[in-house]
Amino acid sequence: MSQSLTQGGHLSHGSPVNITGRWYSIFHYGVDPVTETLDYAVIEDMARIVKPQIIVCGASAYPREIDFKAFQEVADTVGARCMADIAHIAGLCATGYHNSPVGVVDIVTTTTHKTLRGPRGGAIMCGKEDAAAIDKSVFPGMQGGPLMHIIAAKAVCFKEALTPTYRDYCGQVVKNARAMAGVLAEEGLDLVSGGTDNHLILLDLTGVSTNHEHLTGLAAETALGEAGITVNKNTIPREQLSPFVTSGLRIGTPAVTSRGMKEEEMKQIGHWIARVVKDVARDRTSKKAITEVREEVIALASKYPLYPEVA
Repeated sequence: MSQSLTQGGHLSHGSPVNITGRWYSIFHYGVDPVTETLDYAVIEDMARIVKPQIIVCGASAYPREIDFKAFQEVADTVGARCMADIAHIAGLCATGYHNSPVGVVDIVTTTTHKTLRGPRGGAIMCGKEDAAAIDKSVFPGMQGGPLMHIIAAKAVCFKEALTPTYRDYCGQVVKNARAMAGVLAEEGLDLVSGGTDNHLILLDLTGVSTNHEHLTGLAAETALGEAGITVNKNTIPREQLSPFVTSGLRIGTPAVTSRGMKEEEMKQIGHWIARVVKDVARDRTSKKAITEVREEVIALASKYPLYPEVA
């Protein structure tokens, strides 16, 4: 069992186009249709019917806190193992801005980039009873050899994650997401689940429409990209469009937070996003807002260079 891709889950959690969906019999749970959040009682009911061998929790487009303890309890109830994928929120888990599944669920997987802000790579955490089998599965099962430069970079990443400065960074990531979410809501845009508890915001664009045709995630992503704001199209609960088009937009704050931006900048970016989205929804050929916002984005970005010690 795993969270549906269209309702916040990840491609690698059993999508039919992914190897996991081909190798395993997958049953997907979703979010409550009204609250757009996970309903653990419903998930438990499903688990009792399905009787899975493993329950996967963790998501790539779920803006609310996940109760990992509740997932492990469901797994224990039906005799399943529980695996938490915290690729997106690992940094928040490490610093206390999201509850941590380490020591709570049977197995934890993560990437080392995203909020952990390290190199591209991954890590698997588990108890002693699973360590030997997992090690063997990684090597020689799936991997030909370790990348020593990445291992060294991971060590630096983990050391950095222990510092007060890094904890402050993660706290600012969360503050920034909430600040931007507040502005987007004030602008009349629909936020999936009504807000955010973590580093990301998921917009539902089905209410942004003209001529009875709502703005797609692809169109919004393209327009904002032209304006200098990088976001990505994303499926939403009750999605009716193709994953290549989508009805949603996913926005994250870790990268701009790393550049030193705080709540006031997030509010400004939120207004820019709303301005571009609304203008393109009114006229799909319009470049007015895109052109104006791009100049303002360049001016803001120049104040927060990627490498301030070099600038």
